Amino acid sequence: MQSERTLSTAQVLVCGAAIVTLSMGIRHGFGLWLQPITQAQGWTRENFAFAIAIQNLAWGCFGIFAGMVADRFGAFRVIFVGALLYAAGLAGMALAPTVMLFTLTTGMLIGAAQAGTTYAVIYGIIGRQIDPAKRSWAMGVAAAAGSFGQFLMVPVEGLLISSLGWQQALVTLSLLVLLIAPLAFGLREPGFGGAAAPRREQTIVQALREAFKYPSFQMLMAGYFVCGFQVVFIGVHMPSYLKDKGLSPQVASHALALIGLFNVFGTYIAGTMAQKLAKRKILAFIYLARSVAITLFLLAPLTPLSVYIFSAVMGLLWLSTVPVTSASVAGIFGVAHLSMLGGFVFFSHQIGSFLGVWLGGLLYDRTGSYDIVWYLSIALGVFAALVNLPVREGPIVRTAAAQGA
Repeated sequence: MQSERTLSTAQVLVCGAAIVTLSMGIRHGFGLWLQPITQAQGWTRENFAFAIAIQNLAWGCFGIFAGMVADRFGAFRVIFVGALLYAAGLAGMALAPTVMLFTLTTGMLIGAAQAGTTYAVIYGIIGRQIDPAKRSWAMGVAAAAGSFGQFLMVPVEGLLISSLGWQQALVTLSLLVLLIAPLAFGLREPGFGGAAAPRREQTIVQALREAFKYPSFQMLMAGYFVCGFQVVFIGVHMPSYLKDKGLSPQVASHALALIGLFNVFGTYIAGTMAQKLAKRKILAFIYLARSVAITLFLLAPLTPLSVYIFSAVMGLLWLSTVPVTSASVAGIFGVAHLSMLGGFVFFSHQIGSFLGVWLGGLLYDRTGSYDIVWYLSIALGVFAALVNLPVREGPIVRTAAAQGA
């Protein structure tokens, strides 16, 4: 068990929310750079989409190890290093002269940075420092902060691009993201100051073996895969989809901002509801509602109003899976290895993100349309709704032999 808790709820939420606001807020605007960068560099949409796909995959891969380090030595170090990598990656995104270097900086560096500055690491702190009776709510607050970051940062990024140009806008963001480093000092947890870590009932190997043999963990991972596919495809490709249909870039910026604004409410409501209702039913509803929203969006005449209505509805559903899924993992397995297990679940999310963003670019270049990926998003949403219904949310029963000496 961890030593006495000394971080207040307010301190954890303020610092954690500010970090997620910056980290998630910046990444949600990357779709605004698709056309400026590809047109200026003479690259294809698939080139840009592949780099963002690698970013999502790297985020998932590095997230596992970032979670392990955060659980063992504390999250402060992970967040601090993540801030430095984020700044370097954004600068590289601006200055990379080739597709290869663009993929390495935009993909690998920023992906690694996001692994250390977003939900899995922050939720590990929340799980350890905040009472279980308020855990889902607190996770909802942190997720809402990421959504507010989208609402705040996407218009700012659009303004920076139009006023400074796409390269200088990225350099400016690379300086701004360094604010995460001092915020990390507010999340220095007790019990992680030296080589000694809090005592745990399970080793990492035991925790992983237990989780991956448990069907509900597999179901949560499958649902999160779909979440990643849907939201990253929409977030990256919808601005270009709308421009292809004759709508102005401002409509796309406003649409992404609306998603962020309404997701503030959606994630907070989902986190609050998860304290009272079955989490599996909340997740099933979210995934099914996404499929319905996408279907209606494609059937309705495309106008700025229909885009804004779709964005508001999707915003309510956008990251509302995050606090519910993370609270489910914490409720089943406890918090000792929460950042690591959350990292594995999120890795599944990022595989979905990789496929969603990459297939969007690939199939557009091959067919001249995003239709196939829209249809895939609808079908996968129905699948995720069905696969989450059998999840068992209660704490897993461990025998003394299973826990190990």
